[in-house]
Amino acid sequence: MSYAEFPSKALENAVSHFASLPGIGRKTAFRLVMSLLRKDKEEVILFGESIATLHNDIVRCEICNNISDSGICNICSDGRRDKSLICVVENIQDVMAIENTRQFRGVYHVLGGIISPIEGIKPSDLNIDSLEQKAISGNVSEIIFALSATMEGDTTNFYLYKRLSKYDVTLTALARGVAIGDELEYTDEITLGRAINNRNPYRQ
Repeated sequence: MSYAEFPSKALENAVSHFASLPGIGRKTAFRLVMSLLRKDKEEVILFGESIATLHNDIVRCEICNNISDSGICNICSDGRRDKSLICVVENIQDVMAIENTRQFRGVYHVLGGIISPIEGIKPSDLNIDSLEQKAISGNVSEIIFALSATMEGDTTNFYLYKRLSKYDVTLTALARGVAIGDELEYTDEITLGRAINNRNPYRQ
């Protein structure tokens, strides 16, 4: 459907915004917008308000960089979690994937991405300095590299190892139950849970 075929500028604008999201083409965007039009006005207003408040109401955890409603996320503020055990992940989706396994009782460190020269993502673009400070503190016994089993994930693992291996902390990585090339958030819960429990010392 081209722009000229839209009977309403408001409809065209809404479809364009939905289509700007990852993985959503213009046909899917059109179906989503039409679905909203079929809902009650009050429901659509609530939907819009929930999107509009994202940037105002959501913050980053001061400790792990996870998404949160307050300065410290629910995981970092949970007294039952083992703060000496840190699981390093790429993003919030990976935190949620690991939490769904119910196999991990430590805390997280969200890098905010992985090293990717093709996409122009350098180590300085990631939350690595704060991870190194945690290793220096002496309060951490183990750091788990839980990044996707891709070339970029392995590159990031190796870089982290070079940065952190000089400190008195055990460095481990997920067991290779996660297939080569797989992104963590799409790995099934059983496989991911086993990969966490059977993690191995990280080797170059």
